[in-house]
Amino acid sequence: MGQPSSAERPGDSGQSGIGVVDKSVAILASVALAPRALADLVAATDLPRATAHRLAVALEAHRLLARDAEGRFILGPRLGELAAALPDPVVAAAGPVLAWVRDECGESAQLYRRDGAERVCVAAAERAHGLRTTVPLGTRLPLNAGSGAQVLCAWSDPASLVGVETFSERSLAEVRRRGWAQSIGQREAGVASVSAPVLSPEGELLAAISVSGPIERLGRSPGTRLAPLLTRGAHRITTSLAT
Repeated sequence: MGQPSSAERPGDSGQSGIGVVDKSVAILASVALAPRALADLVAATDLPRATAHRLAVALEAHRLLARDAEGRFILGPRLGELAAALPDPVVAAAGPVLAWVRDECGESAQLYRRDGAERVCVAAAERAHGLRTTVPLGTRLPLNAGSGAQVLCAWSDPASLVGVETFSERSLAEVRRRGWAQSIGQREAGVASVSAPVLSPEGELLAAISVSGPIERLGRSPGTRLAPLLTRGAHRITTSLAT
């Protein structure tokens, strides 16, 4: 008998010793690097042609692999679906912080993420009683209005904003200098909001944490009162992600 291939040796790093699993993972790892025709897949994995074909077709049946326009194997849509089903650590960390912010100030709190030319509400803690501003989960809003949009634009790579309708560089520089943003009737008449950036432990922008409510309650300068609370809340999320 010949020597087993690298995808078959149980003693190799990352090998489970269960041949069909190790070979399937080798195929997925290879395709993740570049689209593969069958011949390329055989060369990259050192698997017999019949084995590589059989496993690749099986993975395709489970939508873990797919084919591009040239018939080459590429990663399939089910991988993204499985990844999307995993708990989101930022949203999980933000949940109790949003509730704390809401309880401290008595107003609705939200967490927004940027998605291209829009921002998306990915978490919220609504005010239980009285007049409130409700932003349903999944709500998409433009990046050219509101304090949350100001924050997401101010801490984004300027190159990623090319072609996106947003704010002036001067106003965004002022937001960065202050460390927070406020808006008065900017996105919706009668509504005020304050937002601060949520950064990763490495300092990269993750989201914007916001408080919104009627102008009659928040006033014309809501940042003076609410910005310290929001920046503390943002720091709490960052700290939670670091542990």
